[in-house]
Amino acid sequence: MFATQQFAHFDTPLALASGAVLPAYDLAFETYGRLNETRSNAILICHALNASHHVAGTYEHEPDNVGWWDNMVGPGKPVDTDRFFVIGVNNLGSCFGSSGPTTINPANGKRWGADFPLVTVEDWVDSHARLLDHLGISTLAAVMGGSLGGMQALAWASRYPDRVKNALVIAAAPNLSAQNIAFNEVARQAIMSDPAFHAGAFAEHDTVPRDGLTVARMIGHITYISDDQMEAKFGRGLREGLKFSFAPEFQIESYLRYQGEKFSGYYDANTYLRVTKALDYFDPARNFGGDLARALAGVTARMLVISFTTDWRFSPARSREIVKALLDADKDVTYAEIEAPHGHDAFLLENPQYLAVVRHYLNQIEGVEA
Repeated sequence: MFATQQFAHFDTPLALASGAVLPAYDLAFETYGRLNETRSNAILICHALNASHHVAGTYEHEPDNVGWWDNMVGPGKPVDTDRFFVIGVNNLGSCFGSSGPTTINPANGKRWGADFPLVTVEDWVDSHARLLDHLGISTLAAVMGGSLGGMQALAWASRYPDRVKNALVIAAAPNLSAQNIAFNEVARQAIMSDPAFHAGAFAEHDTVPRDGLTVARMIGHITYISDDQMEAKFGRGLREGLKFSFAPEFQIESYLRYQGEKFSGYYDANTYLRVTKALDYFDPARNFGGDLARALAGVTARMLVISFTTDWRFSPARSREIVKALLDADKDVTYAEIEAPHGHDAFLLENPQYLAVVRHYLNQIEGVEA
């Protein structure tokens, strides 16, 4: 399945939760499958921290550039593009095509850089709603995502209840724990303390804070893998024996450095700061006295909540908080807790039970024939 990157431009200003206003902006997106005559078969995919709109398939001239959820989305797959019209959208503030720190500020013709405003999950959802208007889609058959994408799916269900029939919230949480905020802050400090960061103006100084980005990714990557999986994959294995140096000697050290250095070669530091802040800020119960059931009282969509047993970043207990709030609000919710050894990354990986749950749930949606 070949994918084609598309762009939508919006001149209507977007008011952000911070009080800032984007006067104009672009959203990068991809679509898969066909929109049916009644426009009732659309599924919106929301991405996590370092992903993009490239959800599935490959590009015609880039056969190795496979979408990040290609095992989930495609012909005959759980999100079946023979039946559904699937939309992958890149969030504002990203570095993969939508307006963000790496794009041009129309007000001055210069790269936004550190001047790009902080955005929230709710800001993203509001911009996605405008994309649906642009595509002529009034109602989604489903919205879904994992991790930060799952938070967006939850926000969609509560913020636009008349536009969502089903929401799949996978490996997510109703807000970040203090520990999770702490991980994000340490990662941000690694970036901001890099001498090459220059208070976010590194492009003007012709530098890239690679060291900070590398460390930030290493920190994050540790939280995405379960302890058992890390032990099974690396244990205390050495690369070439003890060298009595600070060079990577253990296999896990080498792996983390490889992941961090690769990440620092393509991801934008200002984007990383903004996306992790959006994670920190997400808390739909904040304006309801901490009562999540009240925050979700307006939800009309059927909900599927999925967690993974070894995910300690967004543990099953956090997913069960969402389920309990939905039940307390008398909503239609299905919950699946998947046995998986991989930790938080499980939502991206092959797991027959997990994929079967998603397939079965979506197969029950009626009135979406292609």
